[in-house]
Amino acid sequence: MKINFSKCHSVLITGANRGLGLQMVRQLLDTPNRPQKIIATARNPAAAKELQELAKSHPNVHVLPLDVTSDSSVNAAAQSVESFVGADGLNCLINNAAINIPSELDTVTRDAMMKTYESNTVAPLFVTKAFLPLLRRAAAEGGDMGFQRAAVINVSSVLGSVQLNWGEGASFKSYAYRASKSALNMVTKCLAVDLEAEKILCVALHPGWVRTDMGGPMAPLSPEESISSVLSVISGLTEKHHGGYVDYTGQSLPW
Repeated sequence: MKINFSKCHSVLITGANRGLGLQMVRQLLDTPNRPQKIIATARNPAAAKELQELAKSHPNVHVLPLDVTSDSSVNAAAQSVESFVGADGLNCLINNAAINIPSELDTVTRDAMMKTYESNTVAPLFVTKAFLPLLRRAAAEGGDMGFQRAAVINVSSVLGSVQLNWGEGASFKSYAYRASKSALNMVTKCLAVDLEAEKILCVALHPGWVRTDMGGPMAPLSPEESISSVLSVISGLTEKHHGGYVDYTGQSLPW
């Protein structure tokens, strides 16, 4: 399947200063069927040199400050985005920003659990709530359920699967990260239930194990390989995927 965002007016990506978020911006710009507006957020945009360079050479890229754990920052970003998208609303919100604090049984701390949960689970929910009026505005335009109408894509992980955390699948040890992504899957499902009537698509998506600062050098996928597949999967999401948990190949994952 090809990447086709031509019918999608606007995409917002959190955590776009590095890793998978930055790669999403790069590859959306490289596709001829790109969205009209790409809104890329970072906690500290001034330090996001590569992202700033992309924005300088592409007028359809808007870089915004957004600390996903700060209500005031989230609300300010929502106001700025409204000024960009206007009456069209926001078509696709990709909650990508996340952290991973090492937390094996011997080293896990209460603070690591709470900080990870705040960034990886609570933040995507409250970012979605803040942008919901703009997603609803886009959804009201009509059309089939999908990213080109209105969608919330929560970047999850196979490590959030309770069923797969056994045997070989349990080799990655992280209480905080695993629990936060498992909880994000539940948040996604709750959003799917609440937003179904308004035709706002909600999906949890695992991008694969990728060679990023977070994924480490041993990961089998390059950022380019992961994100080309991820964007292709997002391009093909329909009503049947609503409330689902899928990976970068489009396959459903067990909860």
